[in-house]
Amino acid sequence: MLKEAEKQAVSISSEAAEAVQNIIDEKSMDGHGLRIYVAGSSCSGVQFGMALDDNIKDTDTTLEMEGVKIIVDHQSLEHVQGASIDFVNDPEKGTGFVISNPNAQSGGCGCGNNEGEEASSCGSGDGGGGCGC
Repeated sequence: MLKEAEKQAVSISSEAAEAVQNIIDEKSMDGHGLRIYVAGSSCSGVQFGMALDDNIKDTDTTLEMEGVKIIVDHQSLEHVQGASIDFVNDPEKGTGFVISNPNAQSGGCGCGNNEGEEASSCGSGDGGGGCGC
């Protein structure tokens, strides 16, 4: 049985769920779910990755949301707490999935500041993007 915190680990918009299901259907990948994992971190926070996966381990947490199976490994679970997955189709920015997490920790990086000055944050700190200093 899942703990309450695991049930609330991540949310997915109906648009993102529909896009995932369309990919699964188009590629005949029945039984696959959307795996969310920590792909790295930088001064702007945790970087998330996503993949369709049907290799579910005993240590994985599996959630069913909007008709899509979401899989999170044990080590990534604490980092995805509060994350939301959306699908955007923006003519200027492109089309794709976006994971944002207002709870993800972002650190300040040097960004060329002089010693003693307050460090500014590079990037959005929402779990996406890189350090563009």
